[in-house]
Parts: sequence; structure tokens; C-alpha cells
Amino acid sequence: MAERDDVLRGYAEALFAVAEAEGELDTVEAQLYAFARMLEQQARFREALVDPALPIENKRDLIRDAIGDRVNPIALNLLTFLVEQGRAREAGRIIDTLAQVVAERRQRALAEVRSAVPLDQTQRERLQEALSEATGRQIELRVVVDPTVIGGVVARVGDEIFDGSVRTRLEEAKQHLLV
Repeated sequence: MAERDDVLRGYAEALFAVAEAEGELDTVEAQLYAFARMLEQQARFREALVDPALPIENKRDLIRDAIGDRVNPIALNLLTFLVEQGRAREAGRIIDTLAQVVAERRQRALAEVRSAVPLDQTQRERLQEALSEATGRQIELRVVVDPTVIGGVVARVGDEIFDGSVRTRLEEAKQHLLV
């Protein structure tokens, strides 16, 4: 397992090096992170990318059709590189590792925040401050829009989970009423 993690980290560091050398690290990392979340939610798209019977050129076209006009060309090239290298199945984990590498290089902890709706800049800043205060570490925030959250947010920083979702509050209220 450690060898596999080393391979994933190697790919993540290579993506980091390219994006940083091109001066597009923030944009590319954010767009790749959004792509990884898309892969989580769209099973048919993910399965097409890992299908060994589908030619590489068709997979490249799928990626271009899905996100080509909306992302930085470097992000698009890095995604197609992963698919060409046969790493489509691990793309989400490689990109998650990339986000971790970016946070580490900035001497921050990575926080993935799931919210039912997009957060504006003020909300992001307040949440980042609150998580920094709660963890005692500087935070690198990644927000994922996840309709299953219903309302509020769920944040994960390493192994710690901060659940301020409406769903959890309703469950807690239900349990309290049943006691």
C-alpha cells in the first residue's frame, strides 16, 4: 500500500511542478480539484475514462467535451496526461494528493468543506478563520458543492470532522426528542 501511495504522490508532485512552473498553480489545482469531485458524482463519465476498451483518443475527447472550454489549458493537459498514463482510476486520489501537496508547501492544513450551495468570498474567509481557530493551524480551504448536505457545512481537516449541517442538527434533535 505504501508503494502505491508513493506512486500517487509522485504523480501529484509532478502535476504540482508543472502547474507551478507555468505560474498557474492556484488555478490549475482548483480546477483539477473540481474535476475530481465531478468524477465522484458522475459514475458513467468515470467508468468511460477507465474502460480499457475505449481508445485513448475517445477518452481525451470526453474530457475536452466535458470541461475543455471552462478550464485552463494546463489543467486540461494534465488531466489528459493522467488518462494517457492509465491513471484515470486513481485520478481523484492523485488530485486529492496534489491538493495536500499544495497545502503542505504553503505550510497549511487542507480543509475540504462540503456545502449545499456555493460560498461567497466572505463566507469562505469566515469559515477559514473559524477552522484555523478550531484546529490551531493555518487552513487551505477547498469547497465542494454537495446538495446532500441540505444546509450548513461539513468540514474535514485531516481526521477531524466539523459537522454543522442541517441534516446532523435534525438527527440530533430527533435523538433528543426520542430520549
